[in-house]
Amino acid sequence: MRQDVFDVIVAYEKKAKDLKPEAKRYVEKLIKIGKRNGLHLPKATQDKIKDIKKRMSDLAIDFNKNLNEENTILEFSVGELAGCPEDFVKSLDKADSGKCKVSLKYPHYFPCMKKCNNLNTRKTLEIAFNSRCMKENSAILEELVELRQQKCDLLGFDTHASFVLDMRMAKTVVAVSTFLEDLAKKLNPLKDDEMKLFLQYKKEECKKLGYDFDNKINMWDMRYYTTMVEERKYSVDQSKLQEYFPMEVVTTGLLGIYQELLGLKFEEISKPHVWNDDVQLFNVKDIKSNKLIGYFYLDLFPREGKFGHAACFGLQPGCLLSDGSRQVAVAAMVANFTKPTADKPSLLMHDEVETFFHEFGHVMHQLCATSDFAMFAGTSVERDFVEAPSQMLENWCWEEEPLRRMSKHYKDGSPIPNDMLEKLIKSRKANAGVFNLRQILLGTFDQTIHTSKKADTAKVFSEISQKILGIAATPNTNMSASFGHLADGYDAQYYGYLWSEVFSMDMFYSRFKKEGIMSSKVGKAYRDYILAPGGSIDASEMLKNFLGREPNNEAFLKSKGLQAKV
Repeated sequence: MRQDVFDVIVAYEKKAKDLKPEAKRYVEKLIKIGKRNGLHLPKATQDKIKDIKKRMSDLAIDFNKNLNEENTILEFSVGELAGCPEDFVKSLDKADSGKCKVSLKYPHYFPCMKKCNNLNTRKTLEIAFNSRCMKENSAILEELVELRQQKCDLLGFDTHASFVLDMRMAKTVVAVSTFLEDLAKKLNPLKDDEMKLFLQYKKEECKKLGYDFDNKINMWDMRYYTTMVEERKYSVDQSKLQEYFPMEVVTTGLLGIYQELLGLKFEEISKPHVWNDDVQLFNVKDIKSNKLIGYFYLDLFPREGKFGHAACFGLQPGCLLSDGSRQVAVAAMVANFTKPTADKPSLLMHDEVETFFHEFGHVMHQLCATSDFAMFAGTSVERDFVEAPSQMLENWCWEEEPLRRMSKHYKDGSPIPNDMLEKLIKSRKANAGVFNLRQILLGTFDQTIHTSKKADTAKVFSEISQKILGIAATPNTNMSASFGHLADGYDAQYYGYLWSEVFSMDMFYSRFKKEGIMSSKVGKAYRDYILAPGGSIDASEMLKNFLGREPNNEAFLKSKGLQAKV
């Protein structure tokens, strides 16, 4: 924002009277953004802030460049990779020594950590993985911590975390630390039970393979034994399950569910003007009034040069125009699901069905918002709430009725067998304690270093890991040196993944699960209270309006397998 524009807005606010609540919020937010950039401060102070921001930007680029260019190769014999899938081992390049070359990139690292039964190989890999770019990136992250604090000192904030959270639903450092500590305490019994099972499996494995049993779970054991639990307790054959999710059936079922829940009607537009022949265009109307509220594109298949992930992109915000008429919203859902062939339709993995449901939830948020200002359109809510509406909608991919509506075998149209469906639904709770406590570990580490003027990141990470997971970091490693979120604009915000999931579960269990997951009455309330406001009111108010009370974490705990009253 330019200085002169900021000054005009500040002057306008002092004179403005009888502004509508949303207009008042708009002006206040613009001023807040200006102040967060130091526009209310003397020119000399502004220049210092600009210098700090420039240095931080350069450091963040270097942090990610170091990670992207990291190319460590380790060599292992076929025997040292025992337990890994045969096809995976065969696919590895061979070194001059005849051994297999294993990089630290995800497609090599995770298959080894999940399936290799040689604990020495796993240990070697884990140490290498969590010491990637350790020397250079530890120094960068620790300088970033100091620079972020220096900027906040100039702007009048106690800590960098306070600065970031001032624009978030959580608002304060105390709110986030209380949230994480409370969840950790409640999830600990679940984690303890899971760790006992890991130790039981490890004891059996060590006896079978001839290793000394050390009676503890190490960092290099975690993925191996979580995978073993998933396979033994929740054996879901994903390739068989995939046969029941042909793209056409999933899409028809998904669109039908959203229309029924939200009181909408989708109409596909024939021969649309689109950027690729695979792309579909739909208009969206309110079923009661038949009023057009927007359009969405579905661009679901891969092609060369296309964005490689799944996402929703807002193309045009729904808002009021200068003449008082309303501009309708336009959004696109982009994904890279397997293309159909001449003899086989596109078949989705269950996690892809979940991704489809999630991203389409963002599309609906873009289209159903009714804010006046483009600044508050669609998903323009607090960053720690933006995922909650779509996370809530993922629940439909774990419930029998919607799953049956979105599935049938691609060859004969038969439904998913009951036993397969039951195993799938139960598998959602696999290793929930350990997984969520690791998220709490990362969120707590992020908050800890960003409420400090400086930090020894390796030491802090190891101490917090011991406290929360009961496992200290492996000596001579520093996971945070490859924790890209902390240099990618997600600093002091990692808690947000769990924060939004907790509220998503509260919405689902407290309304839809109680009153009917296909209830159009609850769906209308969800559309009116959660989607329609966009960012025109605080997310905490939206939740209270929808739930009829203050939100809590009981439903989240229940969803993870802990008994809680909902």
